[in-house]
Amino acid sequence: MPDYLAFDPNPRRPSEPPPPHTCDAQFHVLGPLSKYPVRPGAAYQMPTATWEAARRVHQALGIERGVIVQTTTYGADHAVVLDALAAMGPNYRGCANALVFADANDAYLDKLHAAGVRGARFSFRQALGAVLSDAAYARAIARIRELGWYAKIQPEKDGIVGHAEKFENLDIPVLIDHMGRPDPTRGRDDPSLRKMLELLSKGNFWVQLSLGEKTSRAGHPWDDVIPIARAYIEAAPERCVWGSDWPHPVSVVQPPNDAELLELLYRYAPDAEERQRILVTNPAKLFGFDE
Repeated sequence: MPDYLAFDPNPRRPSEPPPPHTCDAQFHVLGPLSKYPVRPGAAYQMPTATWEAARRVHQALGIERGVIVQTTTYGADHAVVLDALAAMGPNYRGCANALVFADANDAYLDKLHAAGVRGARFSFRQALGAVLSDAAYARAIARIRELGWYAKIQPEKDGIVGHAEKFENLDIPVLIDHMGRPDPTRGRDDPSLRKMLELLSKGNFWVQLSLGEKTSRAGHPWDDVIPIARAYIEAAPERCVWGSDWPHPVSVVQPPNDAELLELLYRYAPDAEERQRILVTNPAKLFGFDE
């Protein structure tokens, strides 16, 4: 496996604090390796990023809520997420990896739900080795519907269009990661951007305003992704959430200080009411903080 770069260990405070109850809709917990071994065949292994380190980042940024998303590194074994949820408390939720539906029984799914898991993340990228068969995918969606969870879709590096037929007709809440990963150089003509706007018009699709720093073609300070985020906010202000994607898996250049990513969200949404929706109201609804 290639070596990937670790997160910035010294998160600074953002230029202004986020509103109370701000939620980081996606971060990951990884390691320590001695306690949580990488599954056989995993596509990547990251430097250790414990829940304690995640909490320090959130405390520095002023984030009070979050969603721990299981990485493909661990596949169906959610011990790292379960332990982190138990330690971090009721202001945190979990998102399972979809491989759990192929490998685990109903009792384990019930255990995840009781711990605070409210969704499952699907990938259609064969290189990650975490893709369900069509039959297993159909069973997983049916089980998600029974549990009252949402489905989370991880886009390809070239966007979501190539696999949109897999999820575009789902009737459950669907959260698309990383803005659907459109190409900023193509503007409104980008197929993934057009597909995202089509999906957002359906009413049950949500978008995560994350990974702007990697989606950008212009580089820091990532101005070219602002029009993409604005298009989504204007299309569905009540179904946008924000995520840091800490500790920034598979980074081949040094990840930014996480305060910069929150400040990028401020540039997406300069209006206080928009920020309140994206950071507080919308995630509370989708992730069940109002339960």
